[in-house]
Amino acid sequence: MDGSFGPAGGAIAIEARWCARNYRPLPVVINRAKGVWLWDSDGRRYLDMMSAYSAVNVGHGHPRVLDALQQQAGRVAIVSRAFHTDRLGPFLARLCTLAGLDAACPMNTGAEAVETAIKAARRWGHRVKGIPDGRAEIIVAEGNFHGRTTTIVGFSSEADYRDGFGPFAPGFRAVPFGDAAAVEAAIGPHTAAVLVEPIQGEAGIVVPPEGYLRRLREICDRHGVLLILDEVQSGLGRTGAWFAFEHEGIRPDGLCLGKALGGGVMPVSAFVARRGLIDMFEPGNHGSTFGGNPLAAAVGEAALAVIEEEGLVARSAELGAHMMERLRRIDSPLVREVRGRGLWVGVEIDPARASARAVCEALMRRGVLSKETHETVIRLAPPLVIDRETLDHGIDRLEEALAALAAGPDVT
Repeated sequence: MDGSFGPAGGAIAIEARWCARNYRPLPVVINRAKGVWLWDSDGRRYLDMMSAYSAVNVGHGHPRVLDALQQQAGRVAIVSRAFHTDRLGPFLARLCTLAGLDAACPMNTGAEAVETAIKAARRWGHRVKGIPDGRAEIIVAEGNFHGRTTTIVGFSSEADYRDGFGPFAPGFRAVPFGDAAAVEAAIGPHTAAVLVEPIQGEAGIVVPPEGYLRRLREICDRHGVLLILDEVQSGLGRTGAWFAFEHEGIRPDGLCLGKALGGGVMPVSAFVARRGLIDMFEPGNHGSTFGGNPLAAAVGEAALAVIEEEGLVARSAELGAHMMERLRRIDSPLVREVRGRGLWVGVEIDPARASARAVCEALMRRGVLSKETHETVIRLAPPLVIDRETLDHGIDRLEEALAALAAGPDVT
């Protein structure tokens, strides 16, 4: 096969034949992207209102990121952490300074960053807090999404993520998201850490009550427990701040980052932490062949520079407020709730009137691409480089799609 599969239908058919069916993509074949726009194999243009789950915060094919990628690839891409490189230190210095934390363990994917956090927290609990080895507990939130590894899905409350994949690792206690009192009540002598997302993305852009993170910080300090935040989706400007925890003026003991850290071109992640936690790692007890490679470090540093120097955090705050205000003005019987922060909003659809999938398909026909979650919520998360006029274009198309679905299936 030469890779030329003909029209879109042929590409979809051959993917269905050879790829595991662990996704249900919309029936569109993307073969080009630039900035906030995507083009399909027939040349039709679409507005990207999903950003690959925040992986494309700086837009598709940002020239500074591509330049860093190409220049570094031409010098050296992979040597593993068996040797030092001239790229890793400057990248992590910039990242840790932005986060206000001491050091980082570089990895590749968000799930790896979370797994790294779990290992660090358990060892900290054993070595620092005196929890017997193998007895450390971590408190998590119901509705969480921290990745797809067997350890992580084992503490998910979503049945589909768990079904048939056990047995699962013990040591996790789940409490309702947004309920700080429930967290405190769950803390016991073997509790090492609390691990939560500041805003739950996969659950449908669920925003906790104001002051939730501040209360968690106070509770963890009072009980001698680590506070670890998963900002793989919410971090790096998505919510109108560099990190969502900054909205409440706190700082975690550990921070999981990924997605946008790769500048939209490759997987880059990191577990960033204070020194007393990150020092739980010693030579030989944790690592990754590709984690911290010079190509990833060059791309990661370029992505951070773009977000900072192009003012994308402030843009997310400003345009996010505008998007929220416009979406809440939409008068549609299909919409039950609009919630979010920055350029990260969930529109909850009344399942008695339409499925979120149907709304996404109607949007696709109008030249806008996004994805539903849990069959009831439309995720709207454009690249942070979007301008107001283009954002309004996307919202206008959503309003049209909702009106068409409300009018009946023959109108969409």
